[in-house]
Amino acid sequence: MKLQNWPMAEPPREKLLRCGAGNLSDTELLAIWLGTGCSEQNVLSLAQDLLQQFGSLRELMNASAHRLCEQRGIGPARYARLQAIIEMYRRNQLERLKTGPMLLSPSVVRSYLTSMLRDRDYEVFCCLFLDNRHHLMLFEELFRGTIDGASVYPREVVKTALAHRAAAVIFAHNHPSGIAEPSHADEAITRRLKDALALVDIRVLDHIVVGDGETVSLAERGLL
Repeated sequence: MKLQNWPMAEPPREKLLRCGAGNLSDTELLAIWLGTGCSEQNVLSLAQDLLQQFGSLRELMNASAHRLCEQRGIGPARYARLQAIIEMYRRNQLERLKTGPMLLSPSVVRSYLTSMLRDRDYEVFCCLFLDNRHHLMLFEELFRGTIDGASVYPREVVKTALAHRAAAVIFAHNHPSGIAEPSHADEAITRRLKDALALVDIRVLDHIVVGDGETVSLAERGLL
């Protein structure tokens, strides 16, 4: 919508309070985050320009500190506020996971893992450590790799799981390519990890691969 056609009788903040955040456009949501415009633009015009420059709200939110802070109207303070908003969302998702057995909330598990891993430009191998009732105790990034792989060491995984007194685990990693289909290497390391952890009586409940907008469960594929 062009700025001159915007219903200025109802600014974004008032619209949010009346209709809820889900009814706002990306530009309106961004304008609320910005709060004010700059010397040359009002806040809605600034929000529109930023979205056009980055291409989408997602790309803007995942931009580097350097790239975002060099934009007109955005400095360290607004960048810091954006990072705080993103981290609050992630912590809220994590708290939701801790309220009950993990296997009863697969959609929340996938949503959390997607928010943590989808936009990484390198591969990360992570683990959700669970107690004997399958409640989440801890989420931890175990290994970092490159754009096309990460080395995973079963001995280190076993050592960490024992240190956390885990009774079960759920593994996860991302594919920076955006394609969530598990590779043969993914299947092989999952079997190695399952066998190693079985020796110390720790169950592997799943291994979830995160792509761009989709996730694949090896357990659902019958690969565990």
